Formats: sequence, structure tokens, C-alpha cells
Amino acid sequence: MIKITFPDGAVRSYENGVTALDIAKSISEGLARKVLAANVNGQVWDATRPIQEDATLKLLTWDDADGKSTFWHSSAHLLAEAVEATFPGVKFWVGPPVENGFYYDMDLGDRHITEEDLARLEVKMAELAKQNNAYTRQEISKADAVKYFSDKGDEYKLDLLEGLQDGSITFYSQGAFTDLCRGPHIPATGAIKAIKLTNIAGAYWKGSEKNKMLTRVYGVTFPQQKELDEYLALLEEQKKRDHRKLGKDLGIFTFDDDIGPGLVLWMPNGTIIIEELEKLAKETESRAGYKRVVTPHIAKENLYLTSGHLPYYKDSMYPPMEMDGTNYYLKAMNCPHHHKIYAAEPRSYKDLPLRLAEYGTCYRYEQSGELFGLMRVRCLHMNDAHIYCSKEQFASEFEAVNQMYLKYFKLFGIDKYVMRLSLHEPSKLGQKYVDAPELWLETEAMVRKVLQDTGTPFIEVPDEAAFYGPKIDVQIWSTIGREFTLATNQVDFSQGRSFKLEYTTRDNKTDTPLIIHRAPLGTHERFIGFLLEHYAGKFPVWLAPTQVKVLPISDKFMDYARKVEAALRDAGVRAEIDDRSEKIGKKIRDTELAKVPYMVVLGEKEEAAGQVSIRRQGKGDLGSQPLDSFIRSVEEEARLRLSEN
Repeated sequence: MIKITFPDGAVRSYENGVTALDIAKSISEGLARKVLAANVNGQVWDATRPIQEDATLKLLTWDDADGKSTFWHSSAHLLAEAVEATFPGVKFWVGPPVENGFYYDMDLGDRHITEEDLARLEVKMAELAKQNNAYTRQEISKADAVKYFSDKGDEYKLDLLEGLQDGSITFYSQGAFTDLCRGPHIPATGAIKAIKLTNIAGAYWKGSEKNKMLTRVYGVTFPQQKELDEYLALLEEQKKRDHRKLGKDLGIFTFDDDIGPGLVLWMPNGTIIIEELEKLAKETESRAGYKRVVTPHIAKENLYLTSGHLPYYKDSMYPPMEMDGTNYYLKAMNCPHHHKIYAAEPRSYKDLPLRLAEYGTCYRYEQSGELFGLMRVRCLHMNDAHIYCSKEQFASEFEAVNQMYLKYFKLFGIDKYVMRLSLHEPSKLGQKYVDAPELWLETEAMVRKVLQDTGTPFIEVPDEAAFYGPKIDVQIWSTIGREFTLATNQVDFSQGRSFKLEYTTRDNKTDTPLIIHRAPLGTHERFIGFLLEHYAGKFPVWLAPTQVKVLPISDKFMDYARKVEAALRDAGVRAEIDDRSEKIGKKIRDTELAKVPYMVVLGEKEEAAGQVSIRRQGKGDLGSQPLDSFIRSVEEEARLRLSEN
């Protein structure tokens, strides 16, 4: 007999070799029908995999993130089975679950999958799902695995096998399909009730443009048709809010092949948004005691060797430039530069905490296949700062940064968020992480205590820390439920020592400061991308590139329109005249489409009374009022940074 411990602490005894599905059935048949996988001793397993020793157990359903991930991973295998049946001879690379669904990369030779093929594949997947074939796991020797894929002439799976150790290799099969896979998978295909293949794309093998272009098919599946229908409705709304489309339509940003992929050109409208965000950050940080600095865009190789970034992040940095026998790198992060500013003058305990802030420009060589609008770029402008403090000051400083996040969330109407506390993996010390086990445990405990003491919602994630210390990644959700990684708040116990940063203590000794890396507004690129989708392009007045559009009914009232525009601009309101010879109805419609918060309509009555007739984006006619009164109201709305849009 073995002992199984459940999440509520209850312990039950079962026969050796029992499966999570067996245990679910012993509780209730209804529960068993919902179980997709199981967390066994902290690892996600097949619900049908035998448990051979005492274990902790959590049954995973669709309501669990790991349950969804397993469901979508299994759906990728179902897609592959359907593709193999439809396109004999196809070869597969990888088919992982993603945030909303799954994809599979495949080599179809000279053939191409069309939109019509997607519909055929959906039908085939549904047919295969109804067979309710079990997903079966088989441990296999490396030699047998190599023979299997050699016989199939599948160079992609053979490449994957090169990096695997004998004794760690598993195959999964369902129906007529077998794949190299570490799993886990759901019990059987019958759980997959609703299927939609959403997109076809190209993807370089291993993400390198030097390799062959494969076909990537995306899809999403659900246990019920109703859930798929709701998801597709949400998808349509997301398409309307796609920051790439809105950014083009509203003249926010553009890309150009002559500039290079992932390098954003900010249009005048986008630059206004950047300036307003920087103004907000500078005001907020000034009140919090930050001091602003500016650092160069390049530095010598030795700087990044000292910081440790080159050994850990070289693949994400642009190649070096050689000058006068010395390698220079484009700046991929601001922290080493700030550390040099700290070290430029003697410091004492009276100088701490020292908070250095910069909207620094950084360059990171993201793989071509990973570039995505403003969300993954190669040039980014980061709301960066580094706080140098003593251990005694750490808790209050770290909490103050978190409170800054919360103020920003309220300002931008972000109601759903969570902090991801990313921890180190002890087995990777000296490789992925700085080899200082005691400092890791100490700083992780410090961060955890701050979050617990302040009641901040957080989850713990293993093996995702920065190389120099634990970090918090801030996950936020837009108004339509799309998740974004906004920013980070990191603890650094390593670089202070690497750069020999010191301060004189009260008792005239020397000590090394702790360093907090923080970026509450993330980068301009990612945050503006988020805001475009969050607001659907309808920015609040303080952020809107054009705050008021002046619409004369006809050319007869153009002189009055110019006076109104001048008065608005003199008051600092961003205003423009629509001076086209168009009917007023078209001017109003076009201004609505441009998502300008206010428009003022001017005709004979308004000119005679010195008034303006006001329309609000999405709300229509608000009536007339004196121009001075309207200007004051717009000024106040912008000054207070009200969120109404």
C-alpha cells in the first residue's frame, strides 16, 4: 500500500500502481470524467500513469492551468494524427501548448496547407476524437527511438533525440499516431469536443532564419462547444483591438524594412503618448525621491563581463563592434551603467537608499520568429531604475515599488493582476544562476515576506529568476481578459559585489548595498501595445494624441474655428481643425473612427454666442457651452489624468 496526500492535507492509502484516474473514480464518477491530468509530487503526470510510491496528489481539471495545458498538448497530437492521415509523408518538429491553444510545426515537402484544408482537418480531428482513443505512454531506449524515426526518414525527431539521454525517452500514441514526447497527456481523445484551427503561419526550424521554413498550424480546443463559441466571440473582439492594426490606423507606430525588423518608428501620435507616459513616470518618481540619469547606448565588453550579462545573455545581445582593438556592445540592459554611476562617488549610509532612474534605450537581438508588433521588439525604451539600499531598508523600498505598481494599475483601469515570484533552481547554480545558495534562500525569503506582509496577490514560479537574484514579474489583464507581462521588480545580491559597490556604515565600516531593479511601466513598446488593446484605441484625454477636433460646419466658419483652435492650443490642449470641404456628418464619423475624445461643432449659432457644441467619443451630443468653460473642463480632465474615455 502507498499513502496519497491530497491538497487539503487528507491522507488515504491505495494499492501500489494506482493511477490518479483510479483515485478520482474512487471519489466520484463525475470527478473522474473531469480529470485531465494530475500533479504528483510537484510534477504534472498523465492521470493514467501508475503511482508507485507515497506521493502528494492534486487532480487537474479544465479549471487548472496545467489541466488546460495538458488538454491543448494532447490536442496538438490529435492535429498531427489528422495531418498525417490527410498528408502522408509529413514530418513533424514540435507541437507545444501555448497561452490559448496549441500549434504544431511540420514539413509538408512541396505541399501547402490552405484555409480549406483547415476545415477538412477540423472534421478529421473531430472524427478521430470521437473514437475516444487512449493516449498511451511508452518508455523506449534511445537506440529503438532512433531506429523508429530513421526508418521514417524523420530528421526533425532525430535531431531532438540527439539531446536526450537514454532512459529519459518516451513515446506517446493515440489511434494510428505515435510521437516522441515527454507528455503528459489527457486519458483519451474523447474529452476533446470542440475544435477550431485558427491560423497558418511560417516558422523557421529551431527559430533560425538560416534553417528551412516549416508550416505552423495553430488551433484551440475545448471540452464543450459553448466554450469554443465564447472564445471565438472574444477572438473577434481581440482582432478589433489588435495593437498592430490600431497602431497603423491611428498613426501610432510603423516598421520599415530599410530600418530593420523589430525596430519601431514612432509616428507623431505615438511620440505624444510616449511623452505623456514619461511625464507621468518622472512626476511619480520625483515625488518618490528618484534621481534621473542618462547613459550611453554602447559600452565596452568588459562592462558586461563584470556584470555577468555576457555569459548569460550573449545570445540576446547584438554582435560586438570592434574599435581600437576593443569590443563594444549595444546596451541590452541599463543596470551596469547605473552601477558605474553609483561607483563614481564615495557613498555612505546617509546616501541610501539611492534611487537612480532612466528611460533607457536598450537593444536585444530577439529571434525573427519571436518578433511580434510592439510586444517583442529589438529596440526598447525601458522605465528603468535601480535602488541601492541596505538590508534594513529593503522591505520598505520593495514595498514602495509594489505600491507604485498599484497606483499605476488604478490609473489605467487595470483591475486584474498577479505578481509572479520567480525563484532559482538549486541544481542550476553556477550555470543559469549565480552560485550563492545561502544568498538565494535569504533574498527569496525577504521578497516573499514583503508580499505576504502587504497582502499582495502572488504565485511562486520555480526556475525563472534572474541570474543574479529572485524577481517579480507583473502579469496584468486587459479589459477583454488578455494577459500581458508588464514589468519586473528584481532583487540583486550579486552585481554589487561584482562591481565592488560599497558604502560606509554608521559604525564606519564598509558594506555592499542590495540592489532593486524595477520597471513599473515596463517598456514604451510593450506598454503602449497593451494600452492600445486595453482601450481599443480610445485613449483617455490625457493620453490621446489629439484631444479635441474642431469641426466647422462649412468654410464660412473657418475663421471662428481657427480662433477656437488657437484658444485650445494656448491652454495646452492638443487640438486640430478638420478643414476639409466635407459635410459635417462625414467629419463627425471620421473623427469617431479616429477615436478623438472630444469634437466641437461650430456653426452660426456657436459663433454668435461664443460657444462650442460638444460631442464626446462614443457618447454623442453633450450640448453647448462657452468656449472658456469647455477649455477649463478639458484642462482639468487631462491634469487629473481621469480614465474616462
